[in-house]
Amino acid sequence: MAKNIVDLLWRHSPAAPPTARRGPKSRHSTDDVVDRAVALADAEGLPAVTIRTLAQALDLSTMSIYTHVNSRADLLVLMADAMHARMPSPPADGSNWSERVRGVAEGNLRLLRAHAWLIDIQDPRVALGPGTIAKYDRELHAFDGTGLSALDRDAALTFVLDFSRSSAARMHTDERAAAFADAWTDAAPRLATYLGDDMPLARSVGQAAGEAMGAPYDAGAAWEFGLTRVMDALSALVGGDARLGGR
Repeated sequence: MAKNIVDLLWRHSPAAPPTARRGPKSRHSTDDVVDRAVALADAEGLPAVTIRTLAQALDLSTMSIYTHVNSRADLLVLMADAMHARMPSPPADGSNWSERVRGVAEGNLRLLRAHAWLIDIQDPRVALGPGTIAKYDRELHAFDGTGLSALDRDAALTFVLDFSRSSAARMHTDERAAAFADAWTDAAPRLATYLGDDMPLARSVGQAAGEAMGAPYDAGAAWEFGLTRVMDALSALVGGDARLGGR
């Protein structure tokens, strides 16, 4: 019988229904299965996480994995919620709202940089998990004292998380940019000879940016620029200057 995803996510809750077992006790728990799946994803990427490879890693039969999870899709939901549960909690006191929100953005970027496979898990059922709900609650508190309505608080948090997620995805796909820095020194003047006077705006702006960054793209600079704009937008919504620590 298939297990409800909510029951799987909340399996450690005192309110969880008792699990009926038949046959010998499993050598591994559902937590073991999720932890090994996370380790596989960290080491080899999300495509490496299949029911078959997971069974091999745990020295179990494929059918044994299905006694813990209904499907690979359910497994990915459990993995994402587990990572959210383990995410360090930022300090809630002693800072103004803008510092707390910036901390939320930076914390999510660190999580997604450390476990890039999370970027590819888009299943909305992740929102049902205890780790994800606890994370949501903590991060909503970053906007305490701003006077935002419940809907605006939720939308503002989504705005911040979407920015962190998109930035992490760009950083992940553009990791080769660092290796390109040396090549840029040689390529830039050669490219200029081909461009000539064509597309002068692209040439002048690209040259200025390239000289400043030493490459066509700098993920760190893009992050800082974008996060400052995010904070400016939220400051306008709240009615204070986020960069000056307004409440």
